[in-house]
Amino acid sequence: MRMMIRKIIVNISSTPFRGLSFFGRQENLSGGRIIRREGFNLIVSWNTTNACNMYCAHCYRDAGCKAQEELSTAEAKELLNQIARAGFKIMIFSGGEPLMRPDILELVEHATRLKLIAVFGTNGTLITRQMARDLKAAGAKGMGISLDSLDATKHDKFRSFAGAWQGAVDGMKNCFEVGLPFQIHTTVMDWNQHELEAITDFAVEIGAKAHHFFFLVPTGRAATIEEESLRAEGYENVLTRIMRKQQEVSIELKPTCAPQFLRIADQLGIKTRFKRGCLAGLSYCIISPRGKVQPCAYLNMELGDVREIPFDELWRTNKILKTLRTLEYSGNCGGCRYKNKCGGCRARAACYNGGDFMSGEPWCNFNRQ
Repeated sequence: MRMMIRKIIVNISSTPFRGLSFFGRQENLSGGRIIRREGFNLIVSWNTTNACNMYCAHCYRDAGCKAQEELSTAEAKELLNQIARAGFKIMIFSGGEPLMRPDILELVEHATRLKLIAVFGTNGTLITRQMARDLKAAGAKGMGISLDSLDATKHDKFRSFAGAWQGAVDGMKNCFEVGLPFQIHTTVMDWNQHELEAITDFAVEIGAKAHHFFFLVPTGRAATIEEESLRAEGYENVLTRIMRKQQEVSIELKPTCAPQFLRIADQLGIKTRFKRGCLAGLSYCIISPRGKVQPCAYLNMELGDVREIPFDELWRTNKILKTLRTLEYSGNCGGCRYKNKCGGCRARAACYNGGDFMSGEPWCNFNRQ
C-alpha cells in the first residue's frame, strides 16, 4: 500500500521485529557530509507497481492501473543489486499494492540473497494464509498493514473498496498464524483522530508488533482532501496523545511525516529509540515503479532515473540530496534547537512554501516568532 510505505524498517537484532520503523544506521550530518554510525541502516522504498485493487483517497502515487514501462523482473533485480551496493539494508516493497506484482516472491528472494531486509507496505487484503507462508519462506521479515478506523464502513469508504477492513484484519490474522510479523499503519485525519488510541489497543489485541501513524502530506490524490488533514494545534495535540499512549503499551508507536514527535517526547520526558525525525534524502529515499528516484514519497521532485544512472551513484552524487544533508533550513526550522533531531517535514515545507524544501515546517508552532 502506498501511504504507509515511507519509513518501514525492522529490528535486525532479533527475530520478532520491534516494528517496521526506522532502525539501522542513523547519520550525523556535518557540512553536508554523511558520517555513518554503527548500528543503523539506510532505508529505501520501492513502489514495485502502480497497480492496486483499491482507490484510496490519500494515495500519493495515484495508484490503480499498472503504469506503462514499469521495471521488468531483470531490471528490478539489477536495482536491488545497486541498492545493496549503495549500503542500504532495509528494502521496503510497496506500491500500488505490491502483492499484485506477479514476480514479487522472486524479488523478495533476490533481496534476501543480497542480505537486504525485505519488508512490505500493503493494504493486507491479498495476504491469504498461503501468501503469508510464501512471503515468509521467500525471506520477508514483516508486513505493514493499513487500518484507518475500527469502523469498517469508514475504512472501506476511505479506501474505496468494499470489504477492505475485513480483508486487512484477515491478512493480519494470516500473518500471525504463520509467524510473519506485522504492524498496523493508520493515516491520521480529522475524522479518525479521536479513535487512534483505540486502534492501538486493537493492534495489541490482534498481535501487531507496532502501530505507526501517518500524517497527511497533500500530494497526489491527497491534495483533494487537504482540508481533512490536521492543522498545527490539532497536530501537536495528536502527537502528544500518541507519546502518552506509548507509556501505556508495550508495542512500538511511531508517528511518520510528523518529525516533531521527537521534540514532544523530549519535552514530556519520554524516551524513544528514534534519533532523527525527517529522513528524506538523509537515510531514506523512494523509487517509483518506472525507476524514478525521489527524496521521499511526498517530496515530489525527480532526482534521476535508475535506467540511466545507477542508484548507488545517484544516491552518492545528487545535488538535491546533498542540499538536504546540509540541514541549512530557513524559517522556524532554521533556528530551532531541535533541527538536528526533528528537521521538520521537508515535503510539507515544500508543499506550503512554493516548492522550497529547505523552508520552515508550517504545521509546527514551536520556535515561531
